[in-house]
Amino acid sequence: MFDLLTLQQYWWFLISLLGALFVFMTFVQGGQTLLYTLAKTEDERDVLVNSLGRKWELTFTMLVMFGGALFAAMPLFYAVSFGGAYYVWMGILFCFIIQAVAYEYRKKPDNFYGERFYETLLYINGSLGIFLIGVAVATLFSGGNFIVNENNLSHWTMQSYGLEALLNPFNVAFGLMLVFLSRFQGALYFLNNVDVPTVTARVKKVVIVNFGMFLILFLYVLATILFMDGLRYDPDTLVVSVESMKFLHSFMDMPALAGLLLVGVLTLLYGVVIAVTKKAQKAIWFSGLGVILTVLVLFLILGLDASAFYPSLADIQSSLTIQNSSGSHYTLEVMSIVSVLVPVVLLYIIFVWRSMDKSQITIDEVKSDPHHY
Repeated sequence: MFDLLTLQQYWWFLISLLGALFVFMTFVQGGQTLLYTLAKTEDERDVLVNSLGRKWELTFTMLVMFGGALFAAMPLFYAVSFGGAYYVWMGILFCFIIQAVAYEYRKKPDNFYGERFYETLLYINGSLGIFLIGVAVATLFSGGNFIVNENNLSHWTMQSYGLEALLNPFNVAFGLMLVFLSRFQGALYFLNNVDVPTVTARVKKVVIVNFGMFLILFLYVLATILFMDGLRYDPDTLVVSVESMKFLHSFMDMPALAGLLLVGVLTLLYGVVIAVTKKAQKAIWFSGLGVILTVLVLFLILGLDASAFYPSLADIQSSLTIQNSSGSHYTLEVMSIVSVLVPVVLLYIIFVWRSMDKSQITIDEVKSDPHHY
């Protein structure tokens, strides 16, 4: 029904959209790092934890969908990155395992470790976990140390298996950028979801500080992306070559993406401004939409316009593109039919969200719930 390239582009768009939605949902992780910043009493922390506890499974669902789409549509990337950058992905997995443990056991009777221990696990998930995800995503721009042979068998050329990415300032800045993004998004979420005046009164300062740090890092990351060398491949021969300022050229080739990026950034900024100046409860929806649009564009320029979305630092011809790393025409076509279920999952998330957020959460509500987190 569709040619192979069209299916590859469709699946890259779907992967990009799921990735953007996941980044928006990381306000849960950001909120977890603010438990002792916004809350000064145990009752206030209980409210924040329970507010986030109602959403953390939705975040995990989005992460699984994003990883599943990558595995299904781009199996070679999955094999190269998850099999090669082993320590980074294991670190991410560990950080998300301890999140589930923390929500499950924080308020269990006879808690041997105490609530503070599990709140520390939540902080690790929200800080180290998001930082490592940011570093992993940054390597899609900066590259990884892998080689792929003619049989599509790959091996990593560094014994540090992905940890070497932490030595690249761009990767570190990208990771920190996501951390500060999730933190001010978490604060905006509390402004929308929590009815505790003493907590919401502290949101303004948190948003200003964390958005300021995010903005500095974002401008650095965006400028680096626009002016860095990228890899372009020939669609017919699949031969890869270096191109100066590749992503800037991609924005020039696809001005609609440049416009969408501008809309995303301005929408995000508007959400922050109305939160700081008016304490608008709906600020999270404007900033969240801005995050989704901005991240979507950054993912799209990685795979479209004949770009190599995962450069190899060991062998340029081993670099991965949507054409050389995707599944077969039959596989992508069948999965495209199954992909109609993605909107169903998203509608389910929206339905559950609306059901849980009919009113803002209060201290009295948490105290009266025997099954709270």
